[in-house]
Amino acid sequence: MSRLVATVFGVGYLRPASGTWASALAVMVGWGIALWVGFPALVLATVAATAVGFWACARELAGKPGADPSEIVIDEVAGQWLTLCFPAMGFWMRGADMVWPGPLAAFLLFRLFDIWKPGIIGRADRRGDPAGVMIDDLWAGVFAGIGTVILAAAYHGPMIFSRVMGG
Repeated sequence: MSRLVATVFGVGYLRPASGTWASALAVMVGWGIALWVGFPALVLATVAATAVGFWACARELAGKPGADPSEIVIDEVAGQWLTLCFPAMGFWMRGADMVWPGPLAAFLLFRLFDIWKPGIIGRADRRGDPAGVMIDDLWAGVFAGIGTVILAAAYHGPMIFSRVMGG
């Protein structure tokens, strides 16, 4: 069971770029959860994916220090859903459905931070233990979520200001 969870039911075996495949699937499923069930359900799904991710990584990587096999992609799902929680919360607070391009921005920024691994993300990745496999993607999710909100504000801010000023 831990192998199925860790590989997200085999998605981790897709090549090339198994993490990107898992992130793309996570965006589609997470966006669906936010649209059809709501933001609170996305938060619960994120917490559940994170919890089972820590469990599955610990089981699959026991006795394998420093291992982070590319087929383990539950960390991408948890991190991508965490990223989606940021724009989903904004839409939910406004009583609206999350619309394009929010999920695309969340996907692109998550992949950027997950691959680039600046600062604390890279430190978590270099822990070399099963928890580090999950933690670096959760940090990437936080940074990407904040980035998504900043991009939305930069885009929508001038539009809102223009409407308020009668433009």
